[in-house]
Amino acid sequence: MNGGSDTTEEVPDEHLRFARYLQELADVLPEDEGGLVEMVLRDPDRTMAQSAVIRHLDRRAAQLLADATFPDWRRAMSTVIVDREFLVHRLREWTLLRSIAIDDSWRPEDLVAASDWFQRTAAQMLTSPAALCLLADEGRTRRVRAAANRRLAEQHRLPAPVDPQILTIPSAEPGT
Repeated sequence: MNGGSDTTEEVPDEHLRFARYLQELADVLPEDEGGLVEMVLRDPDRTMAQSAVIRHLDRRAAQLLADATFPDWRRAMSTVIVDREFLVHRLREWTLLRSIAIDDSWRPEDLVAASDWFQRTAAQMLTSPAALCLLADEGRTRRVRAAANRRLAEQHRLPAPVDPQILTIPSAEPGT
C-alpha cells in the first residue's frame, strides 16, 4: 500500500494552479468571466490568486480598451473585485487609460499622479499628444519621460526629404 494516496487527489502547488488559472481566464466566455474571477480570488493563496487576476485584467482591458463593451466589462469586474484594493486601483487606471485613448474627458492631475505602471503603459500605448507631452514633462521616472518623448518624436517625424539630384535624370550630351 502506498498510504492511500491513490484515492486522494493532491492539490496542485501554487505554480500549477497559477498556470491553470491563467489558461482558464484566457479561455473564459464573457458571460462566465465574473464567476471565474470570483472563484480564482477564493484560492487560499491570496497573492497568487491576485496575480492571476491582475494579469487577466491587464490582458482583457487592453483588448477592450477602445471597444464599446469596456464600460459594461469594467462594471462587472468592479463588483467582483470590490474588496481587493490593488485590483480596484488597477481597474481604475485602465479606465483612465481608456478615457485618454478614446479622447474622452480626463484630468491631467490624474495622469501625473498615476502609478509608475500606469505611466509606463500610457507612454507605450497612447497616441494623445496632450497626454504624451504631459508624461514627457512630468512623468514620474526618467524612463517614462524618455518613452513619452520617443513617442512624440515618432508622431512628429516627417518623411526624409528627397535629394533633388537623385530624381534628376542626366541629360545626354551630344558627342558622349
